[in-house]
Amino acid sequence: RAYMVIESAAMFGISIEQSIWPAAAIEAVHAYSLVHDDMPCMDDDDMRRGRPTVHKAWDEATAVLAGDALQTMGFELVVNDHAGSPDVRAELAKTLAKASGAHGMVLGQALDIAAETAKMPLTLKQIEHLQNGKTGALIEWSAISGAIMGRADIMPLSTYAQAVGLAFQIADDILDLEGDEAKTGKRLNKDADAGKATFVSLLGLDGAKQRARALVDQAEEAISCYGNQAKNLQDVARFAISREN
Repeated sequence: RAYMVIESAAMFGISIEQSIWPAAAIEAVHAYSLVHDDMPCMDDDDMRRGRPTVHKAWDEATAVLAGDALQTMGFELVVNDHAGSPDVRAELAKTLAKASGAHGMVLGQALDIAAETAKMPLTLKQIEHLQNGKTGALIEWSAISGAIMGRADIMPLSTYAQAVGLAFQIADDILDLEGDEAKTGKRLNKDADAGKATFVSLLGLDGAKQRARALVDQAEEAISCYGNQAKNLQDVARFAISREN
């Protein structure tokens, strides 16, 4: 996510001295989401990136407070004087709030929790809606932040990021089924054990892989208008479905 911020900004001539602030901001917000997501009241995970989750290494109260502190730190970073002019910083903060809150990531997390007790498994359309919030919203913000800093049209990068976000989640579902816990650094087969509907359960393993590849093609095409300047972000799209963690 931070890399997407820096690379999207570079396409519009924004220096890393400026883009590093929103890049650090999205890392803080994403880290907060993981700390809270791992807690027993949500996904209840013991391991994250090969290490004990915060509530396991310390306790639940510490995990709540650490997440709260990281979230507020994200907004402190994104409005730093070095992040741009006042209007740019205001737009970055407003869009980050929307992406991380009740219209974005938090909404997706709430839908995910609700799905665990739903009487009927989610449809493919419902899963896409859920993941566009839970996973995709912060990825989309990461991509469009460069255009915001460059005062450019956000639509090509928005289209790109929406495709990457879904491809990223499909790759997660595939890794949950056939990944290596030593490489992913987290417990696998959670979704299957919980009986949750996923891209793999609805499309099949081969179908999910084909869908992910098609989304990467869409992502690459969406930013082809930037020519060679888009190469690094196109590489990110391909990485999203080839990663092992």
